[in-house]
Amino acid sequence: MAKPAVVVVGADKGGVGKTTVSRTLLDYFSANNVPTRAFDTESPRGTLKRFHPDITEIVDMTTTSDQMKIFDTLNAVSPSVTVIDVRAGLLSPALASLRDIGFLDAAKAGQITFAVFHILGPSIASLEEIAETAGFMTGAKYFLVKNFINDTQFFQWDQATYNSYFHRIKDATELTIPKLNEMAYEQVEVSSVPFLKFVANKGISDEAANYSFVLRGYVRHWLANVWSEFDRIRLTDIVGSKPATRNSEK
Repeated sequence: MAKPAVVVVGADKGGVGKTTVSRTLLDYFSANNVPTRAFDTESPRGTLKRFHPDITEIVDMTTTSDQMKIFDTLNAVSPSVTVIDVRAGLLSPALASLRDIGFLDAAKAGQITFAVFHILGPSIASLEEIAETAGFMTGAKYFLVKNFINDTQFFQWDQATYNSYFHRIKDATELTIPKLNEMAYEQVEVSSVPFLKFVANKGISDEAANYSFVLRGYVRHWLANVWSEFDRIRLTDIVGSKPATRNSEK
């Protein structure tokens, strides 16, 4: 059995597009034939589950019973990759919980592959978040994600301040999620389908759809750029999946 991999996507600040990044990860794993399950911690409503209902379960990560639902099953389920979309404001508490249950020690010992996609906002508060999460990153693959999906402007201060935060974490890797055309993004939201299905002109159950050719083109181009970032960090290798012929559905 493959070593389980857990990918946490989160931020302590809301409105930075973390669920968008989770959606691109699920599409990327699907296209690369990596079986994946997901947990949406936006309890009880859920946002990620609206786009990926078949593989996503809504949980309250602050409760012990739901923590058991996620982590007691890591070695008992066929998908070896688990993506957790952490609710806004819950990243640091979630990492503290992972420390308390021994998960971080297991990752450090090589029993579990652990990756964190920390979605950064434009303010100094995001850099302070990095300082707070640094203590939890031993044994983890740590990715600092600049998400331009909402045309965000980042880090408008001097380079020394920028470096003083980023250099606190050994082997942290920066990723960039480019901006997507606003109308295209809104149409995918209204359609409530994965980006990949929107590009393929399919509904949530793979039925034929009638999305705009132009907007599909914008999403296709944007998704290719996002996936090139995931390719650059060799994400499938990180989660322990053998490279396969990509089924892009594009």
